[in-house]
Amino acid sequence: MKMIQYILFVFFIIPNILIAQKEITFNLAKLQSKGKLIAGNRSISIEKDKKIKYIKLSRDTGECLVWLPVEDFSSGKITILMRGKDEFQRSFIGIAFHGQNDTTFDAVYCRPFNFLTTDSVRHIHAIQYIAHPRFTWQKSRAEYNGIYEKGINNPPNPNGWFSMTLVVDAKIVKAYINDNENPSLEVNKFSSFSKGKIGIFVADNSGGDFEKITIQYQKE
Repeated sequence: MKMIQYILFVFFIIPNILIAQKEITFNLAKLQSKGKLIAGNRSISIEKDKKIKYIKLSRDTGECLVWLPVEDFSSGKITILMRGKDEFQRSFIGIAFHGQNDTTFDAVYCRPFNFLTTDSVRHIHAIQYIAHPRFTWQKSRAEYNGIYEKGINNPPNPNGWFSMTLVVDAKIVKAYINDNENPSLEVNKFSSFSKGKIGIFVADNSGGDFEKITIQYQKE
């Protein structure tokens, strides 16, 4: 009986677990070296920090999206390792998902220059959800103040590397910073799109450093 149970586990249970947790990691420096990344209004360079190779997006005006070779992400987890700067209004870095094109997408991004601020207003503007083109940060702040942007408990070094993990499904987005057990942001999605592209997002007057993105697909 035990042998039969083991065989059933190997041939039926394990494959289902693997499907439910399909995972892929993109080394961004490798993708760039192969010409797989395109930034419409930024330059991309490959840099090295000790033993880590990463890509650097130049700071420039306008928003920028750098799409990965992913077209079909629906629900699951997305983790990005990135680094911004503690420079006021010059560091907006994050992840776009459920992207349809360069103007229609959802995104969650951080403002590292607000991580450690003692200003009570700026403190609650550390992490932000948007859904372009209709749901911008301006609309969020004007009509839903304090809902779609929050402060971060145990914030990371604003000049250092940190991870952001998004847990995404058709209706809800949760964002976790580093190893925090509780989400820094939990919101209902504003857009109706449930599937699309994944990419790096940087806002106006911003660049940033990015090492890797890991995507864990949830079984549909």
